[in-house]
Amino acid sequence: MTQNNMTEAKILSDMATENIETKLSPEVREEFAGSTMTKAGRLAMELNAERKRLKQELAESAVLQEELQLEVEDLKPATPTGTIDSYVKWIATILAVVGVFLQSAEFMTEGKIAYALSACCWVYVGHCWNDKAIMIGSAISGTAVLMNLVEVLVGS
Repeated sequence: MTQNNMTEAKILSDMATENIETKLSPEVREEFAGSTMTKAGRLAMELNAERKRLKQELAESAVLQEELQLEVEDLKPATPTGTIDSYVKWIATILAVVGVFLQSAEFMTEGKIAYALSACCWVYVGHCWNDKAIMIGSAISGTAVLMNLVEVLVGS
């Protein structure tokens, strides 16, 4: 290697070292300021300290990410989706709302039929979910509506 090539390599090496040094955090630079080590040794120590700091940041980030994931899981709906009972649940909800509105619009018979179908659907959903409160509430309200519906249809 010629003297000129060696000088160019030294300049490039110094430029690379300076480029790395500019990327170091102020805490790492402050810790090793005024060191009597060689420039390469000091740089190695600084890089090692920076590597430890980055690893610690990454570990803290992983913990934060895990906490956020748990929060997201808490916000997910507890009821199943994509199953037959989830579709029946929405059909039951729509039938109940339609039944109430029909009765409010004085279409009593049609409203009671829609609401009674809704109650039957909710009893099925309660059975699928093993939820006795849904089954009992729907069965009682559905029975009351059906009793009144039979009275209206038989009494006419």
